[in-house]
Amino acid sequence: MVCLSKITFKRNSVHNKVMINKHREKKEFSKRLKEKAINEGFTISGIALIPGSSRLKLRTNALERWLSNNYHGEMKWMEADRRKNISSLLEGAKSVLSVGFTYISSQNKEEKTLKVGKFSQGDDYHKVIYKKLKNIGKWINLEIPDCKWKICVDTSPLLEKAWAEESGLGWIGKNSNLINKKHGSWFTLGFMILTEELVPDKPQQSLCGKCERCIVECPTKAIVQPFVIQSDLCIAYHTIESRKKTIPKKIEKNLNGWVAGCDICQDVCPWNKSAPVNNTFENTPKEWIKNLNVDSLSWDDKTWKENLKGTTLKRIKPWMWRRNIKANLKNQKINI
Repeated sequence: MVCLSKITFKRNSVHNKVMINKHREKKEFSKRLKEKAINEGFTISGIALIPGSSRLKLRTNALERWLSNNYHGEMKWMEADRRKNISSLLEGAKSVLSVGFTYISSQNKEEKTLKVGKFSQGDDYHKVIYKKLKNIGKWINLEIPDCKWKICVDTSPLLEKAWAEESGLGWIGKNSNLINKKHGSWFTLGFMILTEELVPDKPQQSLCGKCERCIVECPTKAIVQPFVIQSDLCIAYHTIESRKKTIPKKIEKNLNGWVAGCDICQDVCPWNKSAPVNNTFENTPKEWIKNLNVDSLSWDDKTWKENLKGTTLKRIKPWMWRRNIKANLKNQKINI
């Protein structure tokens, strides 16, 4: 007579072995995927599962409060509902690969006159990150042919810093930038949404502590409370995003040379003091940026467009560059 309990035990044993092997394979592929990202030139990489932990709900609620206060100014694309639902970006999405690309270089201009944010002094990071992620996608196609994937770099409606935090890349600091314990905040983010369920990394606990250097040092007090930026008080917003013909007086008198972006809240962050640089060719500052001065006011639109080609700075139109430079000329704190 067959013993049903023995058959059930064997079935359970086989099932457990299969599950263990699947988890082992999943863990091994997740490890190799992150290593592949580093080999492609990313500084850091991590994985999160969809829909994520309760932390994502908190970040979504914070976004809604930020929008309701109209702190996003003219950046209406931040209102997209899809930003709150990552699954809407790829059917069957189960995991997210998050990567960080360090953009700071030892060649970054030590600005004394007209200043340009470090993130934009080299090649357009959108294209740099997309190309690297595309290479990873081709590798995935060979490893797991059934896995679908989608690349997201800045322009997709995604809670980027929240998902990077969920993937263990770092924590969102009081200046709203993602900070990594070893690499500071000098990196741009990229994401790959996958239909394969992977093994997630543990989110990084915030290490800002009581430090509020970024809040104190911001000359326009744009960080109205820890983790909250009011865009219409932010120098970077007014020099990059705002399409208004003139810069408000309060911002103008605090520009102190900034014509494209602003690095103050990152420059003063203690976690950036020993952050390593990344001297790859993509990060080499453009010559015209290194030599930018008041003479650029005489450039025509064609010259501006030629210089801006291949950089993320093309978002700033020629007339905006002139606006920003002229606003700095009125600024008594610098001598151009």
